[in-house]
Amino acid sequence: MEPDASIETISMIRVAVIPISDVTPLLFRDYAAMLLRHHTVSLNSISSFYTEHQKSPFAHQPWESGSLRFKFILGGSPPSPWEDFQSNRKILAVIGICHCPSAPDLRSVADQFTAACKTYSSSLVQRCFAFCPGDSQLEDESVKGSNLILFPPADRQTQEFHLQTMVQDIAASLLMEFEKWVLQAESGGTVFKTPLDSQASLSSEEVIKAKKRRLGRAQKTIGDYCLLAGSPVDANAHYSTSLELTRLTADFFWYAGAMEGSVCALLMDRMGQKDPVLEDEVKYRYNNVILHYRKSFIQDNAQRVSPLSFELEATLKLARFLCRRELANDVVELLTATADGATSLIDASDKLVVYVEIARLFGELGYHRKAAFFSRQVAQLYLQQDNKFAAISAMQVLAMTTKAYRVQSRASIGPSNDAGKTHADGGKVHHHSIVSLFESQWSTLQMVVLREILLSAVRAGDPLAAWSAAARLLRSYYPLITPAGQNGLFNALVNSAERLPLGTRCSDPALPFVRLHSFPLHSSQMDIVKRNPAREDWWAGAAPSGPFIYTPFSKGEPNNSNKQELTWVVGEPVQVLVELANPCGFEVMVESIYLSVHSGNLDAFPVSVSLPPNSSKVITLSGIPTKEGLVSVPGCIVHCFGVITEHFFKEVDSLLIGATQGLVLSDPFRSCGAAKLKHVHLPSITVVPPLPLLVSHIAGGDGSVMLYEGEIRDVWISLANAGTVPVEQAHISLSGKNQDSVVTVASETLRSALPLKPGAEVTIRVTLKAWQLSKTDSDAAASKGMPGSSVRQAKDGSSPLLLIHYAGPLTTPGEPETVSAPPPGRRLVIPLNICVLQGLSFVKARLLSMEIPARIGEACSTQAQLERGNTEQVNSSERQADRLVKIDPNRGSWGLRLLELELYNPTDVVFEASVSVDMENTNNQENLSDNISAEYGEPKTRIDRDYTARVLIPLENFKLPVLDGSFLGNSSQNNGTSGSRNNSFSEKNIKAELNASIKNLISKIKVRWQSGRNSSGELDIKDAIQAALQASVMDVLLPDPLTFGFRLAKTSSEDINVDSEVKSCASGDSIIAHEMTAMEVLVRNNTKEAIRINLSIACKDVAGENCMEGDKATVLWEGVLSGISMEVPPLEEVKHVFSLYFLIPGEYTMLAAAMIYDANEVLRARARSDALDEPIFCRGPPYHVRVSGTR
Repeated sequence: MEPDASIETISMIRVAVIPISDVTPLLFRDYAAMLLRHHTVSLNSISSFYTEHQKSPFAHQPWESGSLRFKFILGGSPPSPWEDFQSNRKILAVIGICHCPSAPDLRSVADQFTAACKTYSSSLVQRCFAFCPGDSQLEDESVKGSNLILFPPADRQTQEFHLQTMVQDIAASLLMEFEKWVLQAESGGTVFKTPLDSQASLSSEEVIKAKKRRLGRAQKTIGDYCLLAGSPVDANAHYSTSLELTRLTADFFWYAGAMEGSVCALLMDRMGQKDPVLEDEVKYRYNNVILHYRKSFIQDNAQRVSPLSFELEATLKLARFLCRRELANDVVELLTATADGATSLIDASDKLVVYVEIARLFGELGYHRKAAFFSRQVAQLYLQQDNKFAAISAMQVLAMTTKAYRVQSRASIGPSNDAGKTHADGGKVHHHSIVSLFESQWSTLQMVVLREILLSAVRAGDPLAAWSAAARLLRSYYPLITPAGQNGLFNALVNSAERLPLGTRCSDPALPFVRLHSFPLHSSQMDIVKRNPAREDWWAGAAPSGPFIYTPFSKGEPNNSNKQELTWVVGEPVQVLVELANPCGFEVMVESIYLSVHSGNLDAFPVSVSLPPNSSKVITLSGIPTKEGLVSVPGCIVHCFGVITEHFFKEVDSLLIGATQGLVLSDPFRSCGAAKLKHVHLPSITVVPPLPLLVSHIAGGDGSVMLYEGEIRDVWISLANAGTVPVEQAHISLSGKNQDSVVTVASETLRSALPLKPGAEVTIRVTLKAWQLSKTDSDAAASKGMPGSSVRQAKDGSSPLLLIHYAGPLTTPGEPETVSAPPPGRRLVIPLNICVLQGLSFVKARLLSMEIPARIGEACSTQAQLERGNTEQVNSSERQADRLVKIDPNRGSWGLRLLELELYNPTDVVFEASVSVDMENTNNQENLSDNISAEYGEPKTRIDRDYTARVLIPLENFKLPVLDGSFLGNSSQNNGTSGSRNNSFSEKNIKAELNASIKNLISKIKVRWQSGRNSSGELDIKDAIQAALQASVMDVLLPDPLTFGFRLAKTSSEDINVDSEVKSCASGDSIIAHEMTAMEVLVRNNTKEAIRINLSIACKDVAGENCMEGDKATVLWEGVLSGISMEVPPLEEVKHVFSLYFLIPGEYTMLAAAMIYDANEVLRARARSDALDEPIFCRGPPYHVRVSGTR
């Protein structure tokens, strides 16, 4: 049998193409490739070479449309015993190919070609083509007249044209030889025999029978030459005659051959056209051909030669003619019958050809698994031959079946597309990709195929193919392989690797399994944010880039799982976590593993790792980006078992998905005891230009700062630029909880250090103030029975965060400015880890009030002194009065209101508390940690462990200077004129004003503490003071409408010496009994409106009895002491002069009171009076008078 046989094969002229002299295989294939293009030569192109010596037997030669077909046999072929039966099996021409530079002696070349042609006795034309001859060879006359044809050196196109001309000459020569042979066959007595006839009996009866058959066989052979000559009409005429003669002589074998020729002539006459009628005719005739081949079977020749091969060949020719999807059932039926008949073939080569053709036809139909099955039969026949070339053929045939069995090598699939997939496709796992890689129901057959490939590769001496087959077998089917089998494959991998050169790469990975585990979270000091140069706050609205989907700084951005982006920086190390698994029973030593980077802009660092049997391990792979742009990291490069392979993450992901769906035998990671890992999508990785990198360090350590409640402390943070570009922009902000615990941040220090060059460092100061612990935390600490100092009350996430957004230059140094996006910036997150310990605890607060009468002569009017310009004396007296309690300048009496705070020390340290009152209410708190001294010179209050103490806060200094309606309600004023007052005050407005005043009062009072040498702080007493003052705020804050004071009146003219007056004021014994003493009562109006009053003055003794009335009066007076009507102007004072004559020395008390008429709303609100017509009574504080008996 012949491979690649078809119905048209009968019309093809066989030409042997053989190398002559020393021509290399590469040159021989190159010259042969030019020759193979001329497999068809039209008859009209050879007319110039054709010479008709006598009348041509091809009467119907189609010179305009016909052609001669050539089948070039490279290397030639041995003669066939069936040449008489089918003339197309003869080698009718021989073409030699010689390369002249390697064969300088052309005569020797001609002799070698002549000797080679003797092997092909049936050849009619011989030509030897000698390419690239030298000048001397072109002039060699010794080869003229021989079959040696020289092709002078020229370009490819010229050589091909020259070769085409020579082929046309060969075609014309063959046509003339065919004419000669046909003429001789018609007139001569040529005998045509086949192997079926060689052992026939030579009895007289058989001789007569053979003579009768000769005519039919001759006509059939002439028809064959007509087909070879390109004349189908003449061939059909001779085949028709042969059919009649062979039918009459019962020569079924030749009858079938003539029928085949007639079908070929029919197809040649139709010029390749096909229609259903033609197909039915061909099908009908070929069924007769197959039937008559079967009839020609002779039992006596069954053990020696059989026409079965022709029957099967005819069946394959018909199947090839009908081979298309519409007629698939007919073709499958024919191929199945052929496969059944092939089992009876004697010659193994015939059986090999049958299986090859069946596999090809099934493949053309698209039945790939059937084609793979018969291809395996072919491989089995090759493997039965114990030689290297048969093993190579078996390996190549089996390689073609791997696609159908889903065990093909990755090299046969082509370049992987994983590297080109975008991150948008990262989460898609296609079902067909899983099935195409792993099909558990085919496991046994797939293992057999891979084992056959491994065996054939070992026999063929191809270590790389053997390594690839063993790797695929071990990786895909390790659960079905016994430990002994696994060790055998391990040895096969090692032995194959020993025969390979160092650094050999294979497209098929072996062990271990490699999957993407995770991308390590960016350090808080390496967050990258997008940069908007159009805005001053260029970082606004940009979340940090990183391998996590949600960050606490994303400002409520939507959670988009498909948006996976990761940013790397040129020159900064990056890390990727991968997990390795070895599910087999032997140790796997990975000599090196590193990230596979197809984009070429990352330098990956290799690491080595050893995996014990049935174990998994997570390792860190690192690298440094070298160039900006996109980075593609589809997998890892692994050097294991002596060969370098590439492991793709996508393939392992598909395997794991298939394991969950039952499509894969086993999950290698779960079988090794690895934890179940959520599928990790490969993000889109972008490399940006070099960026600055700030590294922070907190002086004293990066641990928690332990502070007592209210403690104020400075923390020094060092910032160093560890990058390669300077920091040109920086902004400091706060985030997180308890942001008010950060009092100040020295942002100016950082800004003044810009640009911060690489390697430079700057230190900034941050002032912290510990917050108050919640009641829950305090109760929890108390319930444990432990000292507050030993219990850390700070909770995770309760500390504030210091955010520093910084960026480098807008353009990359050394590169021209472009319109592309500027390099991004960065954000440094510095957690201010504050551990708050319980400190001084507040117990309770209460409001105390007391009034100490002043003595007449001791309290001189400050206003009077100011009127006289005695400023120095006033300042001196204020400095002397700079004590815990001050005299009210508007009252002149020692009236006190004190806020008492009770404090408890639950810690194991000693606290010293002090009170300070900020009279100016300044907001400058830059040096709060240093300003801890009290305003007053009183000693600090010491509070020992487990002790309580009380501190007093004076409130008299917080009196408003003027009693105004603005405190209680808003009055409208336009252009300096007062509008009409509202007759009623809103209770809501009054409450709001009161709260504002209380807050203002609270902001002025500071209770500070100190513990040891370096620990100091401030006690938070806002809530306590507010609760204590809520009920009495009006009495504390608002002055009385009228204030009364007494003083000794001047006894001389207005020009009295000031020094003497001051001296008299300072004297404590200036009032003498039995002398008329002039006094003045001072009435001051503290409102902005005039007040009409009715003033009265009283004097009482030590028993509280009125000593100016009755029979026992001890004080006489001169002037008016009661019923004194006067009007006091706004914010001014009025004096009333009177004289007293004391009869008895001793202690007396002077009292002044007034009845206010026509009181307005402000006065009634201050007096808490609701009646509109009711007068308001206002009494002044008592003044003590000491009367001496003698001067």
